[in-house]
Amino acid sequence: MLIGSYSPSLVVISLFVAILASYTALDLSGRIATAKGRAVYLWIAGGAIAMGIGVWSMHFIGMLALRLPFALGFDVGITALSLLIAMLSSGFALWLISQPRLPAWQLAFGALVMGAGIAAMHYTGMAAMRMTPGIDYDPTLFGASLLIAVAASGAALWIAYNLRRNTPYVRLMRGGAAVIMGFAIVGMHYTGMAAAQFADESFCGAALSGLSGKGLDNLVVVTSLAVLAIALLTSLLDARLEARTAVLADSLSLANQELTHLALHDMLTGLPNRTLLADRIQQSMQAVREQGGCFALMFIDLDGFKPVNDAFGHHMGDQLLREVGLRLREDLRSQDTLARIGGDEFVLLVQLTQPDDALRLAERQVGLIDRAFKVGEHELKISASVGIAMFPGNGGNPDELLMNADAAMYHAKGMGKNGYSFFDVSMNTNARKQLQLLQDLRNAIEYQQFRLYYQPKFDAVSGIPVGAEALLRWEHPQQGLLLPATFIELAEKTGLIIAIGDWVLNEACRQMALWYAQGYEDWRIAVNLSALQFCHAGLVNSVAKALECHQLPANNLTLEITETTAMSDADASMTVLQQLSDMGVDLSIDDFGTGYSSLMYLKRLPANELKIDRGFVRDLEHDSDDAAIVSAIVALGQALGLRIVAEGVETDVQQNFLTRLGCNSLQGYLLGHPLPADNFMADIQRAEEAVMPDKSRA
Repeated sequence: MLIGSYSPSLVVISLFVAILASYTALDLSGRIATAKGRAVYLWIAGGAIAMGIGVWSMHFIGMLALRLPFALGFDVGITALSLLIAMLSSGFALWLISQPRLPAWQLAFGALVMGAGIAAMHYTGMAAMRMTPGIDYDPTLFGASLLIAVAASGAALWIAYNLRRNTPYVRLMRGGAAVIMGFAIVGMHYTGMAAAQFADESFCGAALSGLSGKGLDNLVVVTSLAVLAIALLTSLLDARLEARTAVLADSLSLANQELTHLALHDMLTGLPNRTLLADRIQQSMQAVREQGGCFALMFIDLDGFKPVNDAFGHHMGDQLLREVGLRLREDLRSQDTLARIGGDEFVLLVQLTQPDDALRLAERQVGLIDRAFKVGEHELKISASVGIAMFPGNGGNPDELLMNADAAMYHAKGMGKNGYSFFDVSMNTNARKQLQLLQDLRNAIEYQQFRLYYQPKFDAVSGIPVGAEALLRWEHPQQGLLLPATFIELAEKTGLIIAIGDWVLNEACRQMALWYAQGYEDWRIAVNLSALQFCHAGLVNSVAKALECHQLPANNLTLEITETTAMSDADASMTVLQQLSDMGVDLSIDDFGTGYSSLMYLKRLPANELKIDRGFVRDLEHDSDDAAIVSAIVALGQALGLRIVAEGVETDVQQNFLTRLGCNSLQGYLLGHPLPADNFMADIQRAEEAVMPDKSRA
């Protein structure tokens, strides 16, 4: 018998290839486990090729490592067949571990099939040498090689199945497992090689016509390592890309959740807002219709909140509202909803078994609010008026229920506050009027029933027109021309003020653009912003769009916000006002002197103008305190470098006094009434004609 020897370097290389092939197989199993759809089969196919080449290369390098006293060669067809068997076995293994479950019997069957495949690949590769006489195999070592192949396959399948998920330290564990699997594969191969016995007169029949062993080892090593490296690199890069995609998807999902939460919850208290409340009411109505039972809608308005807010400031008021929200939630169940829908207005939606339960709950809510609140260092005392509407019985939709609960709340206030009142049909008149007005208001937006009237502003010294304030009017089909006091509060309560405010902004910019084209380039058009509109996230965008749409320079637009609105959340206001100021829009603090401002914040506000409230102007002639306040406001505004506008000028005495103080511009009924655009311009032209002769005489 011929005794062969082995090239140590090729033996070591075969072990390295086996370990690398094992690690690649384990990594690919992880990719297959996380892939979906057609990608699973693509990864299995690609993995079968890479893993098959890796395992086959290890065996082939092992055979090339054998040194016999005659030249060796390998039949091309049989060698290719052994490679195909390796790929099919690898493909079967990858498919098996991609299954959601791997019971013991399936693992045993898979180990048998894969082990047989690897053994077939090995002994087919040996047959590719076409030895004459044929190779004899030692039965014991031959059997041992088969057992090792089956055992190694079973271990490899079990390890790959259990390490296919990405867990902490999984790559380290795969590395250790790959070393064990590599040694098992090498052990099977060299056991099979040891079983081979070559007769003394043997020669290799494939040495002349087959693949020559000379230089083939280098080619196989380079090719196999390249294939395995490419497969492993592709898997790692895909895993990293998938991980980044997963992180981005999680971030996007979290951002969407936060945006949804912000859209449906009150920023100050974190409670559901009007939008979410309406949805919950709708769901509760549906549940009552399908399953029976009833629910109560309790409209809770705080008595005495405004004096607290005025006396201690908005920050204290905000903290008090948070404390009220926390206290009202004390006894709530998961199926109940507490919402904040306005300044000091809360609504409680409570599921009931019997309508009579609402009485006890209403008493409980009134009692909760009646207890003193500890806010900072202050002990604050307020109360609550609660209006209750029941379903079924007091309304057929969320709007009607809310209107009726609101009507009941006002009835409770009229009865002395600090109590509750159930809705009754006797309260229906006002509620139905409000409901009808709400429906009409929605139609007014759809059918464009709103109009803008313009009140002129004049330079205090010269009397020359310097612009106008846009004032909203509603041409109601039945009730005629309605002033804002009739409908603005309802528009703010229902959120319709946003759409109405956008219309006002666009229409005012359109009209000012026409006047600008007629030569009034120094004029400014003033537009009032409601508190809800100012807090709306889309305000800055709406202003920018209106200016761009009508090609109006930004400094021809003045936005008026009340002092109370600007100071309610000064830091947030600062951000919005700064964005508008950076755009070039003029900013005016309206009703100045009626709120409780911090001069520190006022100094920081990027305002251009202070507007003195008409309440101070009205009694200038008779009230020395008002005259002193107006003088102080003018001095403050001048010190801060702001223009001073006084509204509500109705007498010559008021006009002269305000002019002497140093007001920049004036408006009021003495100087001009609010009029539609055409009539407004006719009055302006008359005023200009009246001023011009005076100038010429001077």
